[in-house]
Amino acid sequence: MEQRFVDRVVIVTGAGSGIGEATARRFSAEGASVVLVGDQRAKLDALAEQLPAERTLVARCDVSKPRQVEAMVASAIKRFGGLDVLVSNAGVAPEGSVVEASVDDWERTLAVNAGGVFHGARAAMPHLIERGGSIVNTASVSGLGGDWSLACYNASKGAIVNLTRSMALDFGPRGVRVNAVCPSLTFTPMTADMKGNRKLMAKFKERIPLGRGAEPSEIAAVIAFLASDDASFVHGVMLPVDGGLTASNGQPPMG
Repeated sequence: MEQRFVDRVVIVTGAGSGIGEATARRFSAEGASVVLVGDQRAKLDALAEQLPAERTLVARCDVSKPRQVEAMVASAIKRFGGLDVLVSNAGVAPEGSVVEASVDDWERTLAVNAGGVFHGARAAMPHLIERGGSIVNTASVSGLGGDWSLACYNASKGAIVNLTRSMALDFGPRGVRVNAVCPSLTFTPMTADMKGNRKLMAKFKERIPLGRGAEPSEIAAVIAFLASDDASFVHGVMLPVDGGLTASNGQPPMG
């Protein structure tokens, strides 16, 4: 594997499972010092045991709480001396339309998904400017178009999409690249119940030209690309990682 991140420091939120775990593994494998961020310490510790101790820091943090995020970034700077990449990936996804989801669902989803991106960027930006770093946010195809019965999640991911664009405009001139990945169906603990639904998976297969969902490592590889020097002129991009889903206009195949 390439070693694109030797001597670089990367924060990954939502690192305890799914895309975040795969992303942390990918950056570590490419030589980075990685800060594992999440709200479940046991999961972070279990992952950290599998990574080089001298290049790994565990930071329990609720990304919806700005003071916790500020303290987490400060601990990363204290341990590793700087920051090169912020991957804002933490997220929740309650189901329901606007009349089915609770007010708590709405507030928590916006606070974690969009608020986590906002708080992370505010805390990390001075350090990223200092080293010419980058941010990669985990948005979703659900931020580019709507889903049935995912009102809170759709709103939060749409917010991440346009917040990413706004930050790209504001901080590109100061040397910080900001991009987002937009995955479609990815097989994580969050989608475990979906994977076991054969009828639903058949519908996804009809809509995704590659005929399957993604593995977390496939999303992680794209995140690593966007954060690397290989993407040095990629900025303000919402990159679908969706097996071709968004290539369709939604109409069914003919014949």
